[in-house]
Amino acid sequence: MKFRIDRDALADAVAWTARTLPVRPPVPVLAGMHIEASDRLKLSAFDYEVSAQVSTDIDVEEPGTALVSGRLLAEISRSLPPHPVEVTTDGAKVMLRCGSAKFTLLTMPVEDYPTLPEMPPAAGAVGSDEFAAAVAQVAIAAGKDDTIPMLTGVRVEIEGETVTLASTDRYRLAVRELHWKPERPDFSAVALVPAKTLADTAKSLTAGAEVSIALGGAGGTGEGMIGFEGGGRRTTSRLLDGDFVKYRSLLPSEYAGLAEIQTAPFIEAVKRVSLVAERNTPVRLSFSQGEVVLEAGTGDEAQAVEALEATLEGEDIDIAFNPAFLLDGLSAIGSDVARLSFTTATKPAVLTGKPPQDGENPHYRYLIMPVRLSG
Repeated sequence: MKFRIDRDALADAVAWTARTLPVRPPVPVLAGMHIEASDRLKLSAFDYEVSAQVSTDIDVEEPGTALVSGRLLAEISRSLPPHPVEVTTDGAKVMLRCGSAKFTLLTMPVEDYPTLPEMPPAAGAVGSDEFAAAVAQVAIAAGKDDTIPMLTGVRVEIEGETVTLASTDRYRLAVRELHWKPERPDFSAVALVPAKTLADTAKSLTAGAEVSIALGGAGGTGEGMIGFEGGGRRTTSRLLDGDFVKYRSLLPSEYAGLAEIQTAPFIEAVKRVSLVAERNTPVRLSFSQGEVVLEAGTGDEAQAVEALEATLEGEDIDIAFNPAFLLDGLSAIGSDVARLSFTTATKPAVLTGKPPQDGENPHYRYLIMPVRLSG
């Protein structure tokens, strides 16, 4: 094997592929990055759950394959000087030359490396930037507790031209709808994708204009898998098992009150007031006509109070939230005005931005459970 490649192209491709390398590989070869040089360079990584493959242009003299330590290759390619890189194999070694720098890496047995899973059939495509933003909005509400795998995922529902993403950790729920271009107008599917994998993948596929989403059907190619492809990069992930909560029933259909506050000042005020909130202590919001008063801390503890302008439709209300959960939602709504809709002080409230047009439902909703106030 012998090829030349631009230094930045190599560093970018290796860094992207290395994201999938397992921290503690169950078998040694999974710590390897598979290098295949033919008309293009293909780099692959796989941990039996998630696979990643990138292809990029090279000048190839001798095609071939090799398997080397992925993390070492990532560290080396990141630190190379700004010159073209020549990669060659010599027996059981791979050599990288870049300017006056030369590295020799030991290879692993290529024949022991598992075959990457096939991409499921393409289901449709979505704008890469919008997809990355939507996934980021929803992934924040996914659970971190691996003992309840179902809650660590993002539910992807596809119905015609609409994709709905939803996640919950039982204390909050995030839902985002977006339009996409399906391969078939009547296409429908449901998948539960690990939230971390989905968030990392969506963020890393913004180099191309669109992301192609591939979903396996029952009994067909790629069953239990989802695939994403864009800008010469492709990732597959195994889906999570389990029934996701019936989240639509959690979203209130009617509200007793609605408040609107400028998002940026609200975020800053919550951050300031929550400085005195001990662990697991809520921030209390007291809404009245024309203002909201934020409070944290009680009695013998440090206390903080701040008032902001707010508009209120409905009766005055005192409601309290976990400040970290509230800040996650405020940072995700993507609107200069935060709209908080509530029924009572003890029932979930829904945080949105201003609707896109009058009468339209907002594309993003963040439901948050209040904390009961004592006394």
